[in-house]
Amino acid sequence: MTLITVKTITDLFMKRVLLGLVFCLFFSYTHAQKGWEITIHLKNCKDSLAYLTFYQMDKTMIKDTCVRIKNDKIIFNGKGTLDKGIYSLVSQQKSILFDFFIDESTQKLEISSSSENDKIIKELTAVNSPKENSFFDYVRFINKEKRAFQALKETTTLQTKKDSLEFNEKGVALDKRINDFEEQFLADQKGSYIADVINLKVEKVLKDIPKASNGRPDSLKVYQFYKDHYWQDVDFKDDGTMRNPFFLPKLKKYFSNLVPKEADSVSVEVDKIMSKTLPGTMLNKSLLAYFTYTYESSDIMGFDKVFVHMSDTYFKTGKAVGVYEDENIAKVIKRADKLKPLLIGALAPDLFMIKAEDYEKMKAMGFENAKNSDEMTKVFYNHIDDTKKLFVTLDNVQAKYTLLIFWDVDCSHCQIEIPKLLEVYNELMAKHKDLKVYSVYMQHEGEKYLKYIADHKLPWINVYDGAHYNNCVEKYDVYSTPVFYLLDQDKVIRAKRFNPEQLKSILEGLEKQKTN
Repeated sequence: MTLITVKTITDLFMKRVLLGLVFCLFFSYTHAQKGWEITIHLKNCKDSLAYLTFYQMDKTMIKDTCVRIKNDKIIFNGKGTLDKGIYSLVSQQKSILFDFFIDESTQKLEISSSSENDKIIKELTAVNSPKENSFFDYVRFINKEKRAFQALKETTTLQTKKDSLEFNEKGVALDKRINDFEEQFLADQKGSYIADVINLKVEKVLKDIPKASNGRPDSLKVYQFYKDHYWQDVDFKDDGTMRNPFFLPKLKKYFSNLVPKEADSVSVEVDKIMSKTLPGTMLNKSLLAYFTYTYESSDIMGFDKVFVHMSDTYFKTGKAVGVYEDENIAKVIKRADKLKPLLIGALAPDLFMIKAEDYEKMKAMGFENAKNSDEMTKVFYNHIDDTKKLFVTLDNVQAKYTLLIFWDVDCSHCQIEIPKLLEVYNELMAKHKDLKVYSVYMQHEGEKYLKYIADHKLPWINVYDGAHYNNCVEKYDVYSTPVFYLLDQDKVIRAKRFNPEQLKSILEGLEKQKTN
């Protein structure tokens, strides 16, 4: 006979409790794994489908599509966890009806509105999320203030200085009301994702502005405070930071307004931003792609140096793996390496060209009849001494400034820009500027080139690659024409890829640099 003791009964009871606890935990876990669901009730919804989209940097991405709307109910759902971000309900006509946020607390979200059409936001309510309702209240407040100011603009006539001052005062008052509301919102929602989002929008400004030595407000202190606090409380380790409509405009504004327009300064700031992110995160990858594309395609002179910096710092070191395919990484590196010898401040590669008037001599040697590279090489070495005597090198041009241009007689854009350049050149010569033009024709139709020179009276060093020796397309990255490079007396590149109208101001700027 088995003796049942109090200890035995207690052990049996505890085992049952533990089993029950395990079952409850398992049930809770499996229930949580069912994923996310967003249910939206819209009064008299006439659409048959709707889209769930989210912001990501400069893109709007579709997360889900509801293909069946029944009884005014729109349902989006999925497995796993829905990423933090600002999401939008988009109509069948592809218009945004309203925005809302998703974080850990809103994975099961129910939203309702008893208003229709453009008044949906007026009665928008989150049935099961007070924080979401606070966000809707925020949106309603901002919209109300903006509507009021727009109505003021439309009804105000600025006829006198007093009218302008009063209007500006009302604008300042509007900004203060919005700023006060946003600060209170941030305080109330501190620690939440939506507070992090609104924090991206709120400007951090110095409120108690000290006086400078001249008795006026210290603008330098204001600027420094603004820059030092620009990224305050922005979490670059959280991918949710970029899933909203505020992050990218804030990033662009920082580099546009607060970073000096100088390639080295930009590169330093890019590295600072990248260092705040975690390798492998979507934010890290997106910023790397954004900075690379931005500075590869920048129209600002000299900013290709930032692109070269991106290649050297991130692509050559393996930090772009997982962001780009290996083939594209190789392309970026190749492109950057091609640009590196052509950066502003670099020594311009030398050129060995033939004068336009020596075209007939080159033709007599057989250069124009060569059908392939092997025949061209043979002609070159058969006449190497005579050819070298005809070379006009870039390095041998004696001038304080040399304007190196690559162009084509038949290029429609060149036909506009070359006459403009000639006009600017003549103006500079009238002022006795020490400038010479090394003009490179990119084709080999000598008669056509000589005719253009004569017809337009081009008083330059007019040359072409008669010996097929230079490969200017690769050496100077001439992928379209015309292309201009401005070199100093040491043949260092000082400016490039500008238009003729800019030449005078560029030269003036360089002269000022020398006197300072």
